[in-house]
Amino acid sequence: MKQLQEASKLTHIKSLKCRECGREYAPTKIYVCEDCFGPLEVIYNYNSINIDKKELQDKPKTVWRYFELLPIENPTNIVDLGAGYTILHKANTLARTLGLKEVYVKDDTVNPTYSFKDRPATVAVSKAVEFNSKAVGCASTGNLAAATAAHAAKAGLPCYIFIPTSIELNKIVQATAYGANIIAVKGTYDDANVLAAQAAEIYDWAFVNINIRPYYVEGSKTLAYETCEQLDWSPPDHVIVPVASGALLGAIRRGFDEFRKLGLIENSKIRVTGAQPHGCSPVADAFKSNSDEISPVEQPDTIAKSLAVGNPGDGAYALRNIRETGGVAESVTNEEIIEAIKLLAKTEGIFTEPAGGVTLAVLKKLVESGVVSTDEKIVCYVTGNGLKAPESIVEHVPKPVEIEPSLESLTTLLT
Repeated sequence: MKQLQEASKLTHIKSLKCRECGREYAPTKIYVCEDCFGPLEVIYNYNSINIDKKELQDKPKTVWRYFELLPIENPTNIVDLGAGYTILHKANTLARTLGLKEVYVKDDTVNPTYSFKDRPATVAVSKAVEFNSKAVGCASTGNLAAATAAHAAKAGLPCYIFIPTSIELNKIVQATAYGANIIAVKGTYDDANVLAAQAAEIYDWAFVNINIRPYYVEGSKTLAYETCEQLDWSPPDHVIVPVASGALLGAIRRGFDEFRKLGLIENSKIRVTGAQPHGCSPVADAFKSNSDEISPVEQPDTIAKSLAVGNPGDGAYALRNIRETGGVAESVTNEEIIEAIKLLAKTEGIFTEPAGGVTLAVLKKLVESGVVSTDEKIVCYVTGNGLKAPESIVEHVPKPVEIEPSLESLTTLLT
């Protein structure tokens, strides 16, 4: 306890706290409770944190504008590629097409490695530097691999990535280009994750989504911060979040709750809805069956490979967050995902990978079933760029039309 008290005097970080039993620990490289093996989360000294809305205007347009709410003690340890403060599009054409009044798309396709994973990666690799780690790594379905590898390169640290053999080639190439050591595991993401956890234990590497996970997940809550700020401090009524491990959904809710706690937004209720693909929808299945138990999907089968986490580590917490906020959990087919990818591209000029297609497809499905009110202010989180998984849609868009290099051929084509 003395160590915990001393640590709290030196930093805006108070402790790590078990989500299950509430035991607190000093903020070191520990990620599960010694008593009940529950996951740990970062607790801040909120009474000492004062975020001024006017001062925010002059801060860097990255996640680090919210330094006081991120788990890094010394700013010199920050590894920054410019992640965050991405565009919040007011999607007027999409809204009209769906028969809605107000829809926004938070576009994380434009982050440094083209997905939202740059947010937790910049925080986690920075924390690895703060812990004087000799190497970093992760288990990944693709996007985190690229994000971790890029930030490791910036930090000058060796990087080890464990992936299932089924992920998209583009994502493997991207991570490899940053100099990461890619270890492809014959099996599912969950198989890769188990092996990565064993490696983290044996070699004492800082695995961003394993042994420094409490710090890593904090980066994703900046999506909620930015949403509030970009909506001129008037938060949405309803947000739709893609669900893989479930950590993103929980982080977004936490971000809204923290801004309420600090008095930056009013105490309004924000519905949080989880979006999953058919073929890997354990959270949505539990929600629909009114169960508290998450039944793992042993063999995920979906084009949304970045969401193909059959045994979601934060699944139960995602389910709890959805229910507590009055949201829902829904799943969509591959066909619905592809149509949603095309719809978003044609209406708003945003090309998303299948995970973002899942978000939009779920919104469309909820509108058609009457679950979403036409008067709600809705934010959809689009978390990865379509160029990361072009094979998912290449067979579903028109092929180029070939003509001779003459005006006559062009005229014939156009008439």
